[in-house]
Amino acid sequence: MTLTQEDIDFIKANMADWLIEQSLGRPTAVYEIELRERMVRVEEALKHQLELMREGFAQMDKRFEQADQRHVELRQDMMARFEQADQHRQELRQDMLARFAQVDKRFEQADQRHLELRQDMMARFEQVDKRFEQVDKRFEQVDKRFEQVDKRFERVDDRFDEMIRRHDRHFLWLIGFISTVGALIVAAVKL
Repeated sequence: MTLTQEDIDFIKANMADWLIEQSLGRPTAVYEIELRERMVRVEEALKHQLELMREGFAQMDKRFEQADQRHVELRQDMMARFEQADQHRQELRQDMLARFAQVDKRFEQADQRHLELRQDMMARFEQVDKRFEQVDKRFEQVDKRFEQVDKRFERVDDRFDEMIRRHDRHFLWLIGFISTVGALIVAAVKL
């Protein structure tokens, strides 16, 4: 336990009274010697206490300085780490931005390819449409040819019909002639 200034003042103020109470039966010369010896011991003890307090304060100052030094070192270490983290974050951000730029370029290239493919497809579809139109024209020509063939077949049919009618008429004339000749022969033979 350390003594404060109040304790020291209190001891100084009451020391004489306490010593007198303790040594009432002793002679004053001995009493004074004892009193002086006690005072010397108390002063030495106080000096020793004061030295201990000074040493304690000095050690506390050293510890505070060490703590301050540690605090400064920790702060510097934290700042260095934060700077490294910021640097790493900046590098990551730049890397991400570079990658996004590459992705954007790839999308632009894909869009360009898509447009080129679309234009190529449209050109091919136009060619296919032209070919279909040509095929349609050819079919129309074939239809016209079939119509012409149909007309020719109709003419041939008409000719066959006319020929059959002529054959029928000739056949009827022939049958009429044969019947007449046969009837004449039968009549001539009967006569």
